[in-house]
This record gives sequence, structure tokens and C-alpha cells, in this order.
Amino acid sequence: MKQKILVGGAWPYANGSLHIGHIAGLLPGDVIARYHRAIGNDVYYVSGSDCHGTPVTIRARQEDKTPGEISDSYHEEFCRCFEWLGFSYDLYGKTSEKLHRDFVREFHEKLYTSEYVYEKSSPQSFCSHCGQFLPDRYVEGICPVCKKEARGDQCDSCGSVLDTEHLLEPKCMLCGNTPEFRESKHLYLRVTGLKEQLEQLVHSHPNWRKNAVQLTKRYLSEGLRDRALTRDLDWGIGVPYPGYESKKIYIWAENVLGYLSMSKEAARVRGEDFKAIWGKGARHYYIHAKDNIPFHTIILPSLLIAQGDDYHLPDEIISNEYLTLDGRKISTSKNHAIWVKDIIGKYNPDAIRYFMIANGPEKRDTDFSLYEFAKSCNSELAGAYGNFVNRTLVFLHKYYGGRVTKGNLDKVIEEKMKESFIIAGNLIEGGELKEALEKIFELVRFSNKYFDSKAPWLTRTENNSECEDTLYNCVQLIANLGVLLAPFLPFSSEKILEWLKLKSTWEIQYVLPGFQLPESEILFTRIDNS
Repeated sequence: MKQKILVGGAWPYANGSLHIGHIAGLLPGDVIARYHRAIGNDVYYVSGSDCHGTPVTIRARQEDKTPGEISDSYHEEFCRCFEWLGFSYDLYGKTSEKLHRDFVREFHEKLYTSEYVYEKSSPQSFCSHCGQFLPDRYVEGICPVCKKEARGDQCDSCGSVLDTEHLLEPKCMLCGNTPEFRESKHLYLRVTGLKEQLEQLVHSHPNWRKNAVQLTKRYLSEGLRDRALTRDLDWGIGVPYPGYESKKIYIWAENVLGYLSMSKEAARVRGEDFKAIWGKGARHYYIHAKDNIPFHTIILPSLLIAQGDDYHLPDEIISNEYLTLDGRKISTSKNHAIWVKDIIGKYNPDAIRYFMIANGPEKRDTDFSLYEFAKSCNSELAGAYGNFVNRTLVFLHKYYGGRVTKGNLDKVIEEKMKESFIIAGNLIEGGELKEALEKIFELVRFSNKYFDSKAPWLTRTENNSECEDTLYNCVQLIANLGVLLAPFLPFSSEKILEWLKLKSTWEIQYVLPGFQLPESEILFTRIDNS
């Protein structure tokens, strides 16, 4: 029976270009979505560009454009980048489009009737020099707990959740002046009243990524805090509540709802039931970097529970660690980054995908360097996988007219292929993508050893039936490697599946003797280390 699978990729801010760190955090979502489609599940893989909030308005001011112009421009760039990398979103939207705004307003209208929402006045940071209220993350100062530099919402050094009025030596990040605090009335979500439900959620999911479990438990043990649902902003979604006409819904309380708005639209297009995606029996994956953990393990569940429509809560939290670049933290402000828009067309996208999974920050921070990228791809993709495919198909074209030879499937090969489908599949389902890819590449390395040990260049003249048997088995290995690697390396797998007329389903497949092979091409060219 088909299962409803929601795969939600984190929404990148539409105020600057994507860099390779973003891709490292988001790519697992595409692998998981492609795998679930291959086993026959009903997949909704959704995400979009986060177009609201102060970062967008700041960039707009810098470039003398409107926030809408800025966010639309970056949204279009993001779409090009994701398409080039083979991200198979069912719907990639943006928070500024009408279908999202309408959904969020409807969701919030009901949310405001909940026992978990209340109104209160509280001190808000206001910069008289900039003439605007400041979001918490745009006030920086000294953490009152560890005495290190921190933002108004959180200290990255000690992880403490903060309020701007408690920061020591606060400064406006826009102009550097000291902000004042003005009383302003807002709607708040009583997150503190949801502690028991949130504790139950994390305790019932011990297989979440370790960083997600640890950080969420820490927030719960140190004490949750209620969160403002509204803010004094000019750019965003209007608040559907009397007297709040001049305010906007706080970005954290609307961007995570994009998983709902986009899956609802995708269901509408398919003619399917949106409630089935968000009901019992579904399985939800959330893909993001570790700085987004609390938004998916505390904020999103809090909104869903408080709203009262019995929405499905997160099942799998796929929270990556950070990717560094040449041993240093990626910094957009210092331009220490590799921008995705700048590498489009320069490398094989499967090579980028391979490196980001095989050497990505799945369980710990990892480093990216172009030298290691080239070395890894030349060794594993071109030297092992690509070489095995090429040498087999070239041999068949040269000596057997490009037809698959007669042969009997080697029992050891058959068992290894079966084992690869089972083990790699279970690992992908559990979010262990690096191990899954390594398991498949064990089969790649076995395939090369098999070819070498059977020495078809010798047996072709000494024992032709043995040579044909060897090549027959090599073709079966190529066929099933193409299927196994399709979630990871979709472009090269698509070529193999087309050459051999295979299905994309996650199962062992065979190519019959006598099958006429088309003229193939080299799957991977070597990357110049210089």
C-alpha cells in the first residue's frame, strides 16, 4: 500500500545567493524523495524561498529596490540552481505568493482562537536612527550567561535562548547605535504550555539525528519561552486580527507553514486529498542544517498543536552539521564561499551531489576544498564507477557488436545486488545517506575486482563462453548500479536506465542476452586538480 511521504526542505532566505553549505544541508531531501518514489510511495517534496523578514528589506534598501523585487530575483536564481543540481521538488514556491499568504492567514485566524495564544505588551527594540523596530536577530551585544558576543534571540557560543532586553551592551546591527526599548502590543504563542506535548514528541522519536535530540532536550530542560506571533514590520503577511492592521505575522510563525501551503497546492494540482498528507499514517521528513533544529522540533510542532486541527507532527529530523570551506567557516559577508550560481555548467552536477553526500556534514562538521572534491570524484566516480561502466560497454561494442552476451547470473553477484537494495534502502529511509552511498560503492568496487579477476581480454580468445558469461554479469551489475544510484546520481543513472531500457523502480532488474546497446558516452570526465 502506498504511504504518503512529505519531504520538507528548509526554506533559504531570498536575500542572497545560495552557497555550497546550503546544498550540503538540503541535498539529503532530494535523495530521500527520489528513493520513496522508487519504492512506490506517494511523495510530496516541497520547499520554497523565504521572502519576508528584515534581511530581505535590508538588501532591498542597499540596492534601492523593493523587497518584492529582491526576493523575486533571488527566488528565480534559486530555481535555476536547484534545477541544475537535479532537485526534484514537487513544488518549490515562495512565501510571498498568494497561495501561501492566504493559507497562513487562514491558519492564523483559527490559531488566535486557541487557548495557547494571548495578547500582551512588551518592550521591543527600536532604533531611532534607523526609524524602525528591530527583529531580535538584528540586535547584537553580550550574552548575559557566557559574556560572549550574541544576537538578541540566541547565543551561538553557549546556545542560550535570549530576549533582546537582557543583552548587555546592545547595538543595532544596521547602524551600530544603541537601540531603545518601546512598549508594543503583540500576540504571543504560549509555548511554555506545550512542554508536555513537546517532550512526548522528542521522547517518541529516539532515532532523530543526535544533534536534534540533544538540542531539543536542552531547550526543554532549560525552560521554554513564549514566542511573539506578530511584529512591527512593513514587509510580510498581514495579521488577521482586529487592531493589528499595521503589524505583520512574525516570519518564524509563517515560513514553517510553507510545508503545509505548498503540499496543499501540490495536492490540489494532483487532485488528491491534502488532509491525507497531514493525517495519520503519513511519514514526514524535515531536511535542514542544525541551526534550524528548534524551528522544526519546537516551533513547527507548537504551531500545529496549538492550531487544533490535529496536523501530523514531524517524524524524521534530518539535521546536518555545518560545512566549512578550506578549513574556515563559510562567510557570506566576507565572500568566503563557493556560490552555486558560479559553478553551474563548470562541473558535472552528479559530481557535486556525490561529494556532498559521501563527504558531507551528516554527523559532524566537515570541510570542502576543491582539491579534495576533484580527488574524490576522480577516484570514485571517474576511476571506479565510470571506468567499470565504460570498460564493459566498450568491450561489448568492440568485440560483440554492442549486444549483451549470453551468460548465467553468478549467485554471488545476485546476492550482493539483493543485499545492496535491502541495506541501502533501509539506510536511506533512516536518513543514513552517507552509509547508504558507501554500501552501494562497495558494489562498485566489487564490480571492478570481478572484471579484473575474470580478465575478459584474455578469455575472449582462450575461453569465449567464459568471457561472454563475465560480460553478461557485468551488464547486470551496471544495470542495478544505475538503479541503486539513481536517488544520489540522477543524471548518470538516467543515462544508464535509458541505455538499458530499465524501470526506475527500486528492485533488481535484468538485461536479456542479445539486447542491442546504443552507443554510450563516458559518464564522468576527470576534473583537473589544478
